Amino acid sequence: MLTMVLKCSGCGVCCKLFLINLTEEEYKSGRYKTQFEMFEFVEDFDEAEMCAANIIEQKNDGSCIYLKYAKCSIHEIRPKSCRNFFCTSKDKGFKTMIDKIRREKNINN
Repeated sequence: MLTMVLKCSGCGVCCKLFLINLTEEEYKSGRYKTQFEMFEFVEDFDEAEMCAANIIEQKNDGSCIYLKYAKCSIHEIRPKSCRNFFCTSKDKGFKTMIDKIRREKNINN
């Protein structure tokens, strides 16, 4: 049986296409810059999720602010959602995301 290796290809496409939702622990740690950081910190995490205060800030082009030179500048401490996603995954929950990455790669090649 052929096993697919779950490894980041380092292309950075996922960092350009998807919003990163922080877990409660990540959000409250203050380690990551969020899109509403300039406003008051939302103490109640459920409320923070409802108003999207737990999403990592994006650049003007929509990519993650931690994407530098097509690489993750915080790779060693990246959020859980980033650690769990691989474009080589066979997890059905990632199918739509993986299809979107493949389309994006084909457009830019």
